[in-house]
Amino acid sequence: MNLAIFHLAFPVSDIAQAKVFYAEGLGCEIGRESATSVIMNLGGHQLVAHLSPEPLTPQRSIYPRHFGLIFTNEADWEALLRRSQQHSLTFYQSPKERFVGLPLEHRTFFLADPFHNLLEFKFYRHAAAIFGEVDYTQVGDPS
Repeated sequence: MNLAIFHLAFPVSDIAQAKVFYAEGLGCEIGRESATSVIMNLGGHQLVAHLSPEPLTPQRSIYPRHFGLIFTNEADWEALLRRSQQHSLTFYQSPKERFVGLPLEHRTFFLADPFHNLLEFKFYRHAAAIFGEVDYTQVGDPS
């Protein structure tokens, strides 16, 4: 299979505010837009923010729903962390390390956009843990 590009559509309550967070804050490239949606490039993947007529409410935790990127270069993860801090983006969870000393070890942080969508950004010490290491059962934080 050739490289496929991931697509994710998600709700927002203000297109202009979404563009500030995603383009100015995270550095996403803005693509097509209408009065009710905007397409953005996040790490080569297509995000589409759609105006929602429903009230948007915060989740109680990072589970079950969040999205983001897994970086294959730690310097790129650190650069996004610095950018997020410089643009005063809202951290839902501060940067931390999970599963230290295990093949699953990774660095992570969570951001909350202005519409309560949660975004996670990771860097794994061992790339095999991204899809493999099936002998381990740990996934994310304990509930």
